[in-house]
Amino acid sequence: MKISKSESRTRIKRRIRKKISGSATKPRLSVYKSNKAIYAQLIDDVSAVTLAAASTQDGDVSATGNKSDQAKAVGMLIAEKAKAQKINNVVFDRTGYLYHGRVKALAEGAREGGLNF
Repeated sequence: MKISKSESRTRIKRRIRKKISGSATKPRLSVYKSNKAIYAQLIDDVSAVTLAAASTQDGDVSATGNKSDQAKAVGMLIAEKAKAQKINNVVFDRTGYLYHGRVKALAEGAREGGLNF
């Protein structure tokens, strides 16, 4: 029996999460995308705390261009919030999505904003 797309993504997500985790000095940049929006969080896995979050639902981001442009803007916004907390290095967690399209645009926006991963 063929497994569903969401089940397949969940398996990939578990496989990725076995290898990476975030700390206070180097948090995990987790990405989630829906059909309408894209979300990014900086997570400290040691103390199970979200340090910063950004999404297309935040103010000016939803008014900028197509979905890829919005994802890039979210990446720059999360980088700005990270810089405010003196965070320069992160571990990128694509959460089972392919590193392509909106996920790649978000990562490039975060890099342009000054995050290293």
